[in-house]
Amino acid sequence: MNSQQISIHQEGTVGVEVSTVGVTKRFGSQTIWQDVSLTLPAGEVSVLLGPSGTGKSVFLKSLIGLLRPEQGQIYIDGTDITTCSTKELYEIRKLFGVLFQDGALFGSMDLFDNVAFPLREHTRKGESEIKRIVMEKLDLVGLTGAEDKLPGEISGGMRKRAGLARALVLDPEIILVDEPDSGLDPVRTTYISQLFLDINSQIDATFLIVTHNINLARTVPDNIGMLFRRELVMFGPREVLLTSDQPVVKQFLNGRMVGPIGMSEEKDEAQMARERALVEAGHHQGGAEEIEGIIPQMQATPGMPTRQAVARRQARVREILHTLPDAAQSAIMDSFEPVLAGTYTD
Repeated sequence: MNSQQISIHQEGTVGVEVSTVGVTKRFGSQTIWQDVSLTLPAGEVSVLLGPSGTGKSVFLKSLIGLLRPEQGQIYIDGTDITTCSTKELYEIRKLFGVLFQDGALFGSMDLFDNVAFPLREHTRKGESEIKRIVMEKLDLVGLTGAEDKLPGEISGGMRKRAGLARALVLDPEIILVDEPDSGLDPVRTTYISQLFLDINSQIDATFLIVTHNINLARTVPDNIGMLFRRELVMFGPREVLLTSDQPVVKQFLNGRMVGPIGMSEEKDEAQMARERALVEAGHHQGGAEEIEGIIPQMQATPGMPTRQAVARRQARVREILHTLPDAAQSAIMDSFEPVLAGTYTD
């Protein structure tokens, strides 16, 4: 995959804002999450974290109207999709590109026809134009030469990349991504992550990525959120989450056993005390070494347009900097220096 080959362009197009207000989702008597309120800033890359089973994929499906919440509002570019008409929802969905966890390809269609499907369904483009666009997107994700293969004839990772090509084929303003590292090795996960940032740099698309991948969560997004025990624990700029002392956020980002998250979602104080005692006795708690400060964020590939999302996010962080702990303030300012040196004036 060569991110230098991207040629997506929409003059004047900017990703749109997505927000939820007090959203609650239930299946029968089971509450998946409740009272979730957040705003995905227009044109920025956001990540949603959380242990398995916390309803992250359900949240994505709710944003596009595939699932309807029991309470609350979901605003896409100012329109509440929980109350809009079916016709309005159909039009709003054209703003989205969605990469589902398994690729969600049609098994009876080859990769070319899978990627071409949205163009044939939603546009009046001729077949020659469709072929040009499809081959461009397949080349973008490293699948040139595989266009005649059926989904059952390729690996899970290739199906994932084909799903990404299809998600991009209409040059969407909002891109939802469910577990981009599923079926991919770490190297190709990094290539896909770079691709997301390069796309964002060119069309200012609004991204929401659901993932368990700690490295991706630390290095890719502009904003990070976390679901746990049916609640949105935190959502905000990466600098705020990466310097947070919130126990569940810190535990998850370090991948450790000691903390509120257990094998089952509910962990009592007695279990937490036993685990702390084991660690104090020298038992390894798993996860990565403690990383001080803020890991540098991946940037768009050299030669790509500057990602405007970075400046917008950092401006927001500066506005709230005085409300954060002293240690967090220091780490955040240190992380800003290389990016803003010589380019920022108050």
